[in-house]
Amino acid sequence: MSSSIKNRLPFLLILALLVALVAYINWPAEQVQKQRKARVVAVKVAKVQNADFKDVIEALGNARANEQVLITSKYADLVDEVSFHDGALVRKGDILVKLNNQEEAAKVKELEANLAESVAQLNRYQDLLKNKATSKSQVDQHEAQTKAIAAQLLSAKTKLNELTITAPFDGVLGFRQISVGAYIKSGDVITSLDDLGIVKVDFSVPERFYTTIKIGQVIEATNTAYVNKIFAGKVTSIDPRIDNVTRMVKIRAEIPNQNYELRAGMLLKIKVERSIEKVLQIPESAIIPIEDKHFVFVIDDNKALRKQVIVGRRKPGIVEVVDGLMESESVVTEGALKLRDGTNVNVLEQ
Repeated sequence: MSSSIKNRLPFLLILALLVALVAYINWPAEQVQKQRKARVVAVKVAKVQNADFKDVIEALGNARANEQVLITSKYADLVDEVSFHDGALVRKGDILVKLNNQEEAAKVKELEANLAESVAQLNRYQDLLKNKATSKSQVDQHEAQTKAIAAQLLSAKTKLNELTITAPFDGVLGFRQISVGAYIKSGDVITSLDDLGIVKVDFSVPERFYTTIKIGQVIEATNTAYVNKIFAGKVTSIDPRIDNVTRMVKIRAEIPNQNYELRAGMLLKIKVERSIEKVLQIPESAIIPIEDKHFVFVIDDNKALRKQVIVGRRKPGIVEVVDGLMESESVVTEGALKLRDGTNVNVLEQ
């Protein structure tokens, strides 16, 4: 190769690159558009729906039994009998524990005999008074004595009954804390009892929602122990005071729990319905934000058309559409990043 050609080679290469660049810049827009239209993108779509949009407040609360109590003994004595098991369901009046009552039972019998004798003597004195064989003061004295014995008998029977400990209401028992033969003192805990037919839950919401919460308002509660299960309840009371530190107001709701699925102490996620409206809504994944605007791709005759929309309220996975779409239009939820206005698409799933 001659030296002149070698000297011209860099110039020729630069010239070729310039020609290619000019050809690319001046490539007909129609050809580019044809290439874009020839490309087919697989997408997934969803219909624009006019459906209920629930405006809810979310909070956390702990479940509490409707009624709860620690079963204790009023008297100190030996345990003669235990009639329940851990976690048992009991009815009001069911016997739980019997303490040693031999001394009290003997005292009751003694007082019953004394009362019977005193009543008989009082009747005799009343007969003598009718015949004027005794004075009114003696009759009054025996009547007072009879009433005193009757009062002692009532007290003895009450103590005897209290040595048999029963359930004060229907509910679920906790763990047993005593055994037969144990000596328990007054106030010792025997077990716990929870009325779980209704579960109460206390939770707090910001004070700005105070005027939107009403008695009887519907709530929904969920717990991690029950996947996809919702427990419905109602607001029963609203604290008239607002915490001046947290600026929160406390709400109490009740949830029916006939199957005892909820237990005291469970952490519940609460949703309070403020309002329900019919609005156009689409999946959040269909929204393409560009600066301060929002766009979606609508499918029309297997082509993707970009539309600007105005969005409103949001909730997890759902966006309200205020303007820009109509009901039943199909919007792209997956594959939108590969699309341009007018791109051919293949709809995989709706």
